[in-house]
Amino acid sequence: MKELGFFDGEFIDLNEKKISLEDRGYQFGDGIYEATKVYNGKCFALDRHLDRCIRSLRELKIPVTYTNAELTAIHEDIIKKSGITDGCIYFQITRTTAPRTHYFPDKIVPHLSMTIREGSVHTDWQKSGVHAIFTEDIRWLRCDIKTINLLGNVLAKQEAHEKNCQEAVQVRKGSNLVTEGSSSNFFVVKDDIVWTHPLSNLILKGVTRSILFEECAKKLGITMIEKAFSPDFALTAHEAFITSTSLEVTPVIAIDNKHIGNGLPGKITLKLLNAYHELVKKECY
Repeated sequence: MKELGFFDGEFIDLNEKKISLEDRGYQFGDGIYEATKVYNGKCFALDRHLDRCIRSLRELKIPVTYTNAELTAIHEDIIKKSGITDGCIYFQITRTTAPRTHYFPDKIVPHLSMTIREGSVHTDWQKSGVHAIFTEDIRWLRCDIKTINLLGNVLAKQEAHEKNCQEAVQVRKGSNLVTEGSSSNFFVVKDDIVWTHPLSNLILKGVTRSILFEECAKKLGITMIEKAFSPDFALTAHEAFITSTSLEVTPVIAIDNKHIGNGLPGKITLKLLNAYHELVKKECY
């Protein structure tokens, strides 16, 4: 097994230099990305990731030059060539390489790059729960696009890291409403009802988030609502959790050193996690 890269039609060593200094992704953060979890040598929920990829490209007016079938084949090939059966595939598409100007260059051909690395889920976090902080959401106003320009997220995650926490829950100044985590969607549970921020330009439509709404919660008979809430509301919740491709469903047991509920992973959270694992098994095993 080995980590492996792909760039514009060619599989490459990760240390091989391929990116131009004038790639607009390098100079402007002008591109989009996706990250897909690999279980048992198969991508989970790949179609959902690819559909979101196409939407992000169109929102940024980057030409779509790959079909879903072609992108699926590249994912399957990189898994096979690497021999990695448990890991993550990251891919990004940047607008093009061109002399640096803010407006879009003409007659562009986007660049596709991809990496695969080994990596397993933090099952220890799922069992014990994680700690988080609240931080101001300083990101731009198109968080629904999965752009590679992530400095706001990076600064939030770094703040959490420096405080020995695993996630930063972001709060919009002015409204004082929770949006999402720095690399996750954020949920609370109150009176057995799951709350999360509505889909809008302020949050990403997470793939795991969608799976919980459309499949897991329905199967379990759990009520989920899209309704914004304040940090104080979150601190009085009975449970909290975060979701992402890499985290799956992970309990949050404390925010700003204040316990959520009894300070242990909650029953609703664990039911949703188990239902998610059942879907992974059905698709990948």
